[in-house]
Amino acid sequence: MSLFVVGTMAYDTVKTPFGQRDWALGGSATYFSMSASFFTKVNLTAVIGEDFNGADLSMLEKHGVDLSGVIRAGGKSFHWKGEYGFDLNEAKTLETHLNVLMEFDPKLPEAYKNSEYVFLANIDPKLQRKVMDQVKNPKLIACDTMNYWIQSARDELVKTLARVDILVINEGEARQLADTHNLVKAAGIIRGMGVKTLIIKRGEYGALLFHENEIFAAPAYPLEEVFDPTGAGDTFAGGFMGHLARLGDGKLSQTKLRQAMIMGSVMASFTVEKFSVERLASLDRKEIAERFHRFKGLTSFEDISGEIA
Repeated sequence: MSLFVVGTMAYDTVKTPFGQRDWALGGSATYFSMSASFFTKVNLTAVIGEDFNGADLSMLEKHGVDLSGVIRAGGKSFHWKGEYGFDLNEAKTLETHLNVLMEFDPKLPEAYKNSEYVFLANIDPKLQRKVMDQVKNPKLIACDTMNYWIQSARDELVKTLARVDILVINEGEARQLADTHNLVKAAGIIRGMGVKTLIIKRGEYGALLFHENEIFAAPAYPLEEVFDPTGAGDTFAGGFMGHLARLGDGKLSQTKLRQAMIMGSVMASFTVEKFSVERLASLDRKEIAERFHRFKGLTSFEDISGEIA
């Protein structure tokens, strides 16, 4: 099934306690597409500058990502510079250069308008709705956002959320959006805005799924080495949506959503093992299947409720 993503393609300068990369390939749509491409065909819309490396575009195409919707504009590509301390759950932004992203006006190629699965990565909520207006009959729409839009464009964001099926945000953003510290209360408030399914990413503590009247907690995979958490959330979303698109019927059962949560966690766990998309570029499906199986072992246990009743 066809999966469409709109978001950023960028270059990042990232420093962590374990090293540094200058002008490394990044951007929400890049990480998402690389992750989702292991499960389904991906159509990508973004804007890039004249400086964007052709080899990076070729690498995405080799992974089966359709770049017909990528616009090359005059000027420089979006660039983010950030630094992590030993608390890898939070990045300190040092510089943000929007460059060509300032004039981004997403117009979908005709073939993309029939995409059945849609992911609106972190961009202006008005642009997210503009994209939704161009897609003809999607089975499922999910979106991401960030604290900047929650603070500066809350009304526009709420309009967007009323039209999406799934929202994927981190715990700080969930608290900010709902104006409450408790994540369970926050989930109820956010779902009251029209979102059917909410996923709250919690970094090294995993992720929470709120769907109908049930809550599911997916752990983060325990790793000996974590080099760079940049893009882990976007990679999670790519694995999550890629799995749902591969199944193809658009129905959000608890079983499918829980499988997708674990698949998202699997893909995020690979991303953080190296800088940028280096680990995703060398990954194969056998490794994904093996780690998915190990995730099952992390959370499987025998019921003893009858013994303590």
